[in-house]
Amino acid sequence: MRAVVTAEQGAAASLAEVPTPRPGAGELLVRVRASSVNGFDLSVATGYLVGMMEHRFPVVLGKDFAGTVAGVGRGVSRFSVGEAVFGVVTKPFLGDGGFAEYVTVPEAVGVAALPAGVAPAAAGAVGLAGTAALDCLAATAPQRGETVLVSGATGGVGAIAVQYAAAVGARVVATARPGAEADFVRGLGAAHVVDHAGDVPAQVRAVAGDGVDVVLHFAGDGPTVAGLLAEKGRLASLLGFGADQHPAATFVMAHPAGDTLDQLAADLAAGRLTVPVSRTYPLAEVPAAFAAFTAGTHGKIAITVP
Repeated sequence: MRAVVTAEQGAAASLAEVPTPRPGAGELLVRVRASSVNGFDLSVATGYLVGMMEHRFPVVLGKDFAGTVAGVGRGVSRFSVGEAVFGVVTKPFLGDGGFAEYVTVPEAVGVAALPAGVAPAAAGAVGLAGTAALDCLAATAPQRGETVLVSGATGGVGAIAVQYAAAVGARVVATARPGAEADFVRGLGAAHVVDHAGDVPAQVRAVAGDGVDVVLHFAGDGPTVAGLLAEKGRLASLLGFGADQHPAATFVMAHPAGDTLDQLAADLAAGRLTVPVSRTYPLAEVPAAFAAFTAGTHGKIAITVP
């Protein structure tokens, strides 16, 4: 099969022919139709995780996937061949990924049924980012009428978090540059926009003089945004900023549990959630997609697998 891999430590990501995987006990073989670029994928591609996670070369990149079950291993009971699924590749090692024609995934975690009417392109872009957003919201539990600062609102996680925070009735303050970025986050439900290139604390204090109730920290300086919390404020960070740095902070590592993926699927199907995709690249152009991601984008960059 065709896949985008890093063939060895230090090698650049490239399209290659590799053996089609076979599902083991408790695994599904998924024919992938769509995926997307996440920061985690770049960390793997650039070797940042060498020594932190086991690498089984050639490492197939890509955490997200959406497609159809093409085969099942012994003991699989929740899914059957031909069923549409999506999720996040969740294994204790790096080796299998969604930037490929096929991927094997455990049925126990990281995979959910894809409802009729949800496009594979949207499902392939929501798994990791949507899970991260929901896990951060669960850690901070914003309530109706509270003020939520989303630091890093224009990225994939931030774009989803803005929608969910606004949906519960919170007043969302989003970081974005004036112009297209500001229009983008307002369209997702942000009530106020602050320019992350300017004096963020002064801008936030201008709209929330007593501080914000919740900070969702997806970009920017942790201590700076933590300093904007109200007395009983809560902060969730994807960037390693946790209780060791601030007593109100929780460092979140996204976990694609089945009920989380089911919620994302249901919200996509009902139209309660939109996954903004700014650009789409075919599998062979993943290196170009990485470059676009690094340059900055609104929402997600999708990958299609013909």
